[in-house]
Amino acid sequence: MTATGARSPEVVLLTRPGCHLCDDARAVVADVTASLGLDWTERSIDGDAEATARFGEEIPVVLIDGVQRDFWRIDPVRLRRLLTTG
Repeated sequence: MTATGARSPEVVLLTRPGCHLCDDARAVVADVTASLGLDWTERSIDGDAEATARFGEEIPVVLIDGVQRDFWRIDPVRLRRLLTTG
């Protein structure tokens, strides 16, 4: 919950080891969510056949409340807008 009583969005960054774009995405997600006072989690798709089949060519992927909202190069302006406008 946020200070206004609204439910905080669930932000998940899907990654894989050795992915340079994932390193960049991690920094963007960390910066944007920290500035908004939100938590986020990171999940590797390694060892997850379903996630690899679905997202393998698009890693890194940002999910917000279970919906894919961005991939490859995560745009901080877009991410902030998605997290503040619902």
